[in-house]
Amino acid sequence: MKYRWFIVFMLFLACAISYLDRAALSVAAPLIAKDLQLDAAHLGVVFSAFFVGYSLFCFVGGYAADRFGPKRVLIVAIGLWSIFCGLTATAASLAGLLVIRVIFGAGEGPLATCTNKMISNWFERKEQTTAVGFANSGLQLGAALAGPIVGLMALHWGWRIPFIVIGVVGLLWVMMWSVLSTDHPEHNRWVRGTVPLASAAREDQGKAAVKPQMSLGAYLKRPTIWATSLAYFGYAYILYFFLSWFPSYLMMERHLSLSSMSIVNVIPWLLGFVGIALGGFTSDVIYRWTGNALKSRKIVIVGGLLVAAACVACAGTASSVGAAVALMGITVFFMNLTLSVYWAIILDTVEPARMGGVGGFMHLLANTAGILAPILTGVLVQWTHVFTSAFLLSGGVALAGAIAVAVFVNPPRADVETRSQGVGLGSPQAE
Repeated sequence: MKYRWFIVFMLFLACAISYLDRAALSVAAPLIAKDLQLDAAHLGVVFSAFFVGYSLFCFVGGYAADRFGPKRVLIVAIGLWSIFCGLTATAASLAGLLVIRVIFGAGEGPLATCTNKMISNWFERKEQTTAVGFANSGLQLGAALAGPIVGLMALHWGWRIPFIVIGVVGLLWVMMWSVLSTDHPEHNRWVRGTVPLASAAREDQGKAAVKPQMSLGAYLKRPTIWATSLAYFGYAYILYFFLSWFPSYLMMERHLSLSSMSIVNVIPWLLGFVGIALGGFTSDVIYRWTGNALKSRKIVIVGGLLVAAACVACAGTASSVGAAVALMGITVFFMNLTLSVYWAIILDTVEPARMGGVGGFMHLLANTAGILAPILTGVLVQWTHVFTSAFLLSGGVALAGAIAVAVFVNPPRADVETRSQGVGLGSPQAE
């Protein structure tokens, strides 16, 4: 196996740990709520607190990756989030839990943009989206493992112990990453004597210039970036509604026990794991067939979000636990087909020196859904005493994202002019 795929495997593990950390609170939420005397509205605020730090540091982390390199940013970020994951076990009040979650979220913010930039450095363009898909599939695997791992540990040793254990796992990853990774393959002692893949990738993409040739602001004015960000927001809204509230939904409205919920909740996440792994591969296959990167990205994003929107809306009116879980499984599969493709549009259209900043901006906008979805769901549940309206709202937001990509992701004239200069785009068909 070529070493660049080992780098992807390490990023896969980082993504898995991030969602294992993040989903742990959702699984343990009923026990935490009972211990700290929190109601549904309070839980919604706790879930959202994570995304206050997370959303901001999506952009800050991306900018830092452009300036200092993704390796160093990931060491700091994952070290920080692992420490504060462990500190969750010390929370004794709502206020303390909120502070820990905000800083914990700040640590997780840079992961996606650093993953994207690392893969841009190590891979040729024809393999980048596939590599991003494999790395990001760790997200869903971590979330799937959170149910049985956190649920069983919480039942036997209390809800605080899982956070300590998971925090230690994250710190072990940091130690490995600091020794085994480099920002570029030509600087890595483990791949000496091989072809400098990063240089080959830059030549393949027409992005050999080291200094940025367009300002960050110029990229952020493009309708393509805003429409892609809105679609990513639609994806993220369903994701964070599901991540934060689906375990509580199974227990509060479907009356499952903690042990049963921990097992049932694994099913949609496993389907999501498959969806992420297939999404990047599917987009790259369509690209090779059509020769048009933009078309391949739009087909996957629009199709995936439309199916996800329909299924999550129907899940809210399902007549049984089995039907609700099946519909959410389909939702999570199809929405995760799209995840790597948002990043593929950045890889296709942005020069390497601006990739972190632009990707971080997109990620920031998308992850404001993490602030809104948990709070709105908590308020709706507190007000209506059922989850139906929360499911319907999630479907509507995803539908808006699909429409935005279908209508507004087009090759604007400015991009055509830029393309003629060979700046910021991966191929003549990139947009």
